[in-house]
Amino acid sequence: QVQLVESGGGLAQAGGSLRLSCAASGSIFSPNVMGWYRQAPGKQRELVATITSGGSTTYADSVKGRFTISRDNTKNTVYLQMNSLKPEDTAVYYCSFRGLLQTRIYWGQGTQVTVSS
Repeated sequence: QVQLVESGGGLAQAGGSLRLSCAASGSIFSPNVMGWYRQAPGKQRELVATITSGGSTTYADSVKGRFTISRDNTKNTVYLQMNSLKPEDTAVYYCSFRGLLQTRIYWGQGTQVTVSS
């Protein structure tokens, strides 16, 4: 089992910044991939960004150039730095973890991000 605890959500104005953190604990499989997904009201959950334990990253086109994902493997923690926020970034953001040789995805409880115009 893997437990994920997120922090850092909140309210920001358009053009502002927020930083999300997610700490993983438990059976940390390696190699692995951690990431962030988001779900806005009435919409499906969508990928925001992922990062492998080796440091390879992927981003949704909608956040490229504005968001940066990073991780500290010594702390099993992943971060999402969100800059130039837009109202359409408003959503519940979920942290994810998956061992690269595993199929099960573990999810955090979600943290609300609200961007006002």
